[in-house]
Amino acid sequence: MSRTGRVTCALVFAAAAAVGAFAMPQGEPGSPEGSRIRRLLQGLWGERGSPAEPEPVPIPHDGRFVIARIRYTVGGGGFEGGFGRRGSREPPWAHDYPRAERNFMRLLGRITTIRTYDGVEGGAIVDIGSKELFRYPIAYFCEPGFWTQTDQEAANLRAYLQKGGFLIVDDFRGRDLDNFTAEMRRVLPGMRLIELEPASQVFHSFFEIPSLEFRQFYDRDRPVFYGIFVDNDPGKRMLAIVNYNNDISEYWEWSDTGWNPIDLTNEAYKFGVNYVVYGMTH
Repeated sequence: MSRTGRVTCALVFAAAAAVGAFAMPQGEPGSPEGSRIRRLLQGLWGERGSPAEPEPVPIPHDGRFVIARIRYTVGGGGFEGGFGRRGSREPPWAHDYPRAERNFMRLLGRITTIRTYDGVEGGAIVDIGSKELFRYPIAYFCEPGFWTQTDQEAANLRAYLQKGGFLIVDDFRGRDLDNFTAEMRRVLPGMRLIELEPASQVFHSFFEIPSLEFRQFYDRDRPVFYGIFVDNDPGKRMLAIVNYNNDISEYWEWSDTGWNPIDLTNEAYKFGVNYVVYGMTH
């Protein structure tokens, strides 16, 4: 067996051991099977319940790796609406929290030498304008179509990125990109989103990811991976990875339920592990 094959098999077993992932049939986006799976996920969430507004929980700074979940002020954007957006569920910034982080941190700690925080909170909730953000080298930013910010918050995020912080932007699609781009240019004036190729370094920082055709089961649009770089130069440090028309953390969240195919769940974990390893080494 090749080295790539051995690593992939190891990830399958590590994922199953860490979070109990099991396979199920995959539905094509927009198909009856895809719609059925979507309804099942919505029903399962309703049975589990969720607080309307998750509150930060103190997490000890004891040397373990903790990922930050960015909390921002929800504005009038969010063009796409629908599943996983507004309504009776959690606010957009908290989508998939804390299950996504909790499952991901367990797996990250098993397959790398990173000593991860394994508490039930999964990670820390951090306000985008808070100096607490600088305690966390990696931050996860969800559904930026709803993002609004003050000048102080924009300056805080700018300083965080310039001082070495790394941002994972996930779970948005369609015209939400307009709002994200406009707000991000307040953070980094002149910022350009640069579409990444499979050869980009971030996709080879731990696992070898040869293809970017990783598609969320409920989204029919083509996924695009963007990078934000120092001075808009792909030869320099990447400040943020942007998963557009995608929702990688959705697979992390549900990986212990059996609703998602294990092969796609594994791919989602590969992306996440590579992002963290890249961010921690650049």
